[in-house]
Amino acid sequence: MTDDALPAEHLSPLAALVDEVLAGVGYEVAAATDAIDDAVPGYGGLFDPATTSTELRRALESLLASGVTRPPVPEPTDDAFVLYVDGSSRGNPGPAGAGAVIVDAEEDELARLGRPVGSRTGNNTAEYVALQLGLSELLTRYEPRRLEVRIDSMTVVRDVWGGDDPTEPGVETYSEAIAAALSSVPEHQYTHLADDDPNPADALATVGADIAAFGP
Repeated sequence: MTDDALPAEHLSPLAALVDEVLAGVGYEVAAATDAIDDAVPGYGGLFDPATTSTELRRALESLLASGVTRPPVPEPTDDAFVLYVDGSSRGNPGPAGAGAVIVDAEEDELARLGRPVGSRTGNNTAEYVALQLGLSELLTRYEPRRLEVRIDSMTVVRDVWGGDDPTEPGVETYSEAIAAALSSVPEHQYTHLADDDPNPADALATVGADIAAFGP
């Protein structure tokens, strides 16, 4: 696995390879998709129905063997950030993905992140992973002093900011990693998003779920 890879639930070998490529580019979905599409022979691509599992596996293995690099990190306007996060599970449990978007104080996008979470994973777990993903990359790239997390999961909010014990079995590792990450941000708060509030992380979580569905 790539050294920078975050923990995941059970994934097929094919989905796990895609996750390795994502980790190598800092979970930037567009960068990973472009690199994979360039590596797939012919006119196929990551999500092209014409791309066979064998072609995709060979392309992923070739990419990882040659090495992938993170894109340049955009400069923020200051040390205040907003983090949008969202998790998605089809079937709950089912193929699940996590998405996160980092923006600066001027609401300029700095990163669009996504990854598969698991092939048979619940939505609450995906929400935890989305927050962990966003915080991990935020702290890797920047030194935030103020942070607003915009999130639609009250389950995660009650755990992280309300002090409740996690209600989803098996999320303790994610919850502890989130608490450790937030402890390094001097000022942080959350904003709960209603279902009809715009959340740019939603589409990225959907892409992650699409990847989690790869393979048997």
